[in-house]
Amino acid sequence: MSEFINNVSRRKEALKEVIQRLHAGESVESLQEKFGDAIRGATAGEIADAERAMIGEGIAVSEIQRLCDLHVAVFKESLDEEPAPESLPGHPVFTFRMENEVTLRLLESMADTFNLWMTGNSTARASLQAQTENLKTIEKHYSRKENLLFPYMEKKGFEGPSTVTWGVHNEIRGQIRQFRQALADDESDPQVAQGQFKTLAKNIQEMVYKEEKILFPESLVRLTEAEWAEIQSQEEGIGYFNGAPQPTEISQEENQNQSQPTQKENGTMEGNGLLSLDIGALTQEQINLMLTHLPVDVTYVDENDEVRYFTQGQHRIFDRSAAIIGRAVTKCHPPQSVHKVQIILEDFRSGKRDVAEFWIQMGEAFIHIRYFALRNAAGEYKGCIEVSQEISHLRSLEGEKRLLDDAPGYVD
Repeated sequence: MSEFINNVSRRKEALKEVIQRLHAGESVESLQEKFGDAIRGATAGEIADAERAMIGEGIAVSEIQRLCDLHVAVFKESLDEEPAPESLPGHPVFTFRMENEVTLRLLESMADTFNLWMTGNSTARASLQAQTENLKTIEKHYSRKENLLFPYMEKKGFEGPSTVTWGVHNEIRGQIRQFRQALADDESDPQVAQGQFKTLAKNIQEMVYKEEKILFPESLVRLTEAEWAEIQSQEEGIGYFNGAPQPTEISQEENQNQSQPTQKENGTMEGNGLLSLDIGALTQEQINLMLTHLPVDVTYVDENDEVRYFTQGQHRIFDRSAAIIGRAVTKCHPPQSVHKVQIILEDFRSGKRDVAEFWIQMGEAFIHIRYFALRNAAGEYKGCIEVSQEISHLRSLEGEKRLLDDAPGYVD
């Protein structure tokens, strides 16, 4: 046993040294030659632990992200020795893996279509555009990772890799947007577009490899069946790449009663089930109906910067799942924008400002996003709300419209 422990300890130190040398500029080949014996047998968890340790020592997440493909390349032999995760149809990992299979086949098909375009086929560009629209829905695959799988993994101490991966997701999203724009140009150069596609395809393929060899095996080891059941129950709210999977219920015998966050009473309940508010009193059902029918998305973050609530309207702008309840709000944003969120929260907490406002174009939609600081009667900071609204229609309004003036038979 002591020999085994010593071997694991030595391997952990070797892993860390390999990653440090990789960041110092040494090549993958030389490191594999020097450390081949020492790192043989390294598991996905040990590699993730080494990356996490370096982040803990002050290495920027962006720096780990920049070379994470090389990390995988150095340890590829060891990772290939790990068995593929076993799962049932309908299990979240099974669904992720089936989506990966479809993604890889789609990329192969797109490469074939490119060959036709390069030889002068008149319909090839239109076919590529249709294939790219299909590829764009890989967003649902990544969003389920970010908003469902990552929150559960973070609770198990798997934080650094999820932050790095989210950054790579955003790079791929940007590359898909650029590629779509290139194809939309009637004068687009096939050679230039093919170069963009090769970079995009390579990054997606490498992400698939990391999922299959690191993320999914680690998640199967760390998460319980009850937690997988919770994840599965929330997947449909975000959506899937290439259609919904066959439904298969996961047993919730373990931790069955913990599948939903416990709601605490925040006010006095009257005998008739009404909750007393500053003005008036409402039932829990009435409060839920009011909030879910607001024409805006609202997310509440408490004074500890943890997500405590979000509305569940029919047409949410940004993906949300119950898995983020209790999650640090900074982990609910891609790493590229975390510093902006932190500035807003610090300003709210210090009293420097009470409102932050943004607006962005998302395809055809124009999104207005506002953050409001919440303070009690004593002026103490009690968190904030994020209010998001699609306002394309509002921006187009002109003149005036009086109440009911479009109703049949209405006379002013």
